Parts: sequence; structure tokens; C-alpha cells
Amino acid sequence: MNKVYRNAAEAINDIQDGATLMLGGFGLNGIPENSIAALVEKGIKGLTCISNNAGVDDFGLGLLLKTRQIKKMISSYVGENAEFERQLLSGELEVDLIPQGTLATRIQMAGMGIPAFFTPAGYGTEIAQGKEVRVFNNKPHLMEMALHADFAMVKAWKGDTLGNLVFRKTTRNFSTSMAKAGNITIAEVEHLVQPGELDPDEIHVAGVYVHRIFEGKNYAKRIERKTVKLVSSE
Repeated sequence: MNKVYRNAAEAINDIQDGATLMLGGFGLNGIPENSIAALVEKGIKGLTCISNNAGVDDFGLGLLLKTRQIKKMISSYVGENAEFERQLLSGELEVDLIPQGTLATRIQMAGMGIPAFFTPAGYGTEIAQGKEVRVFNNKPHLMEMALHADFAMVKAWKGDTLGNLVFRKTTRNFSTSMAKAGNITIAEVEHLVQPGELDPDEIHVAGVYVHRIFEGKNYAKRIERKTVKLVSSE
């Protein structure tokens, strides 16, 4: 089975309106830049996007929000995107905010084939509405369902033509779990190599989980930087 595609446009070609997507990344770190650009170019609408964050106004998922291609966001941290805020407050965008640890575990459970789990996170808040509650060790826990997606999109440092992936440092973030939770997983890599060129002990995601792979280009590799503002005491 040939998993190699020439570019992002080919890899995402069969994604249709209304699809549910998982997109790896943490902040602006390790996001599938080429795949997102291809989604923007194709103009797919009504997407449900599962991602830790919603990008920023001019980068990452912020590009899909700007073109109104996202119908619903399932996320944890969304505080850096003014367009996200505008769409949320105006009722244009459905949003499911999930505690970060719960989001990560729901994705992990999908990859492991476990349909649900119990967690104390969120009990007593709006997050608990409509969810089953059980008591373990005298502490209430919410039942959370595993999160699945039609397509999972991740970005790795290296990959081989069989789909084995190697990430650099924190770029693995949510991506290693998402790669196992999508019905179809699309991986873009900075360097595409032949089988046998990757050290087996360094592989973070086995090729059995990856259905499509391509070598990306022109990565901006943006990072978030802490900024401070000096306020005069006078």
C-alpha cells in the first residue's frame, strides 16, 4: 500500500464539508501548517475541529476561522484569537471547552479503543451538565467519552514512506495521540526518508497508524514569546 502523497492538496483531497478533524499542535508549536493551508485553499465548510487551541488570527486554525470554514471547535485553550472570540460571542461558532488533561485523555482513549473513562476534573461546573457521575474513593467523577475524528492531521520532523514518525522535542504534544485516534491519519513531515533510515528506538508513532504521508515545505515554525509591559508608578 502506497502511503506517500506528493503534497497536502492531494492528501486532503477527499475531505468533505462537515468532516470532523483532529489537528496536532500546542499553541503554535508543531501544527500541520501545510494541511491547514490546503484546507483553506479547498474551501471546505462546516468543519468540526478538535485541537488544543484555536491558533492566532493570521496563523494555524485562525486561518480557517477567518474564512468561516469551522462550524465547531472542541478545544482547551483559545485565548489568543480575537476572531475566535468574536465568532463565539456572536453565536457564529459552536464551542466545546474541555479541561486540557481531559481533552488529552479523551483522545488517548479513542486511540486505545476505550469508549469512556471517569475523571474528577470539571465536577461541579458547567462542564458536568448532562454527564453521568459516579463516586470513587468518596470523590465524584464525571464520565467522559472518547474523542474520534474522521481525519487526524499531524506534523512530524521525520517520517519514512511506511508512515513511521519521529517528532522533535515538544512538537510531539497532542500529535502522538491524535495520530492513533483518526479514522484516517495524514502526516506531514519536514524530511521524508526511506524505510530503514529511522532508528527504531526513536520512532514515536508507528506506521500502522498513519495512512497518508507527504513532505511539507515552507514551514514558518512560529513560537510564542512572553512579552511584558512596563507600567509607571508615577
